[in-house]
Amino acid sequence: MTLPTKFARALLPATLLVAAPASAAESPDLAKLKAFITAVHTMTGNFVQTDSRGRSAAGTLQMKKPGKVRFQYGSGDLLLVADGKRLYFLDYQVGQKSSWPLDKTPLGPLLSGSPDFEGKAQVLPNSDSRILVARAKNTSYGQLTLAFLRDSGGPAGLQLYGWTAIDPQGHRTTVKLSNVRYNVPVSDSAFTFSDPKKK
Repeated sequence: MTLPTKFARALLPATLLVAAPASAAESPDLAKLKAFITAVHTMTGNFVQTDSRGRSAAGTLQMKKPGKVRFQYGSGDLLLVADGKRLYFLDYQVGQKSSWPLDKTPLGPLLSGSPDFEGKAQVLPNSDSRILVARAKNTSYGQLTLAFLRDSGGPAGLQLYGWTAIDPQGHRTTVKLSNVRYNVPVSDSAFTFSDPKKK
C-alpha cells in the first residue's frame, strides 16, 4: 500500500468522527474560528502529508463553499473530493470508490456557508500565543486537530496552517499547507471526477 493510500485511509476515519462538546459559553477563540470559516469562501494551496514513520507525499488542495473540497495527490492515483453532498475517496490504482455523507464529517461545518460548531469543536489551551488549535474528537473513530497561525493579514486574523489526524489505532498523519490563497476563483469543475475502473 502506498503512502498516499495509507494517509487517505487514515484521514477518512478521522474525518468521520463526532466531535467533542464545546463549553457552554463560546470562547473568543472559538468565535474567531467561526469568523474565519465564515470569511473564507474559496481556498487553494499545496499540502505535504507526513505519516508516523516520517514518509511524505504531496498534492494540491481546492475548496469552494458550500460543501466542496478536492485533495489531489501528485501521483494522480488518489483523490479525496466532496461535491457538496458527499465525501468521496477514489483510488484509481486499485479501482476503488467509497463515499460518506458530508454532513456526518467535520468537513461539513468547515465547508458550510454558516458554520455551527456548538458541540462539535473545542479550542485547546496552547502556550504559544501565535497559534490557535481546535480539535474534534471521538475515541471510536479517531481525532482531528486543526492548527491556525494568528495573522492580522488573514481572514478573521487567522491562517490555516494544517492539521493532524490520529486514527483509532493511534497512527498519526500530519498535513502542512503552503501557498494558501483565500477567496480566489475556483471552478465547479474541480469537484467532478471520473469513477475508477475496477482492476
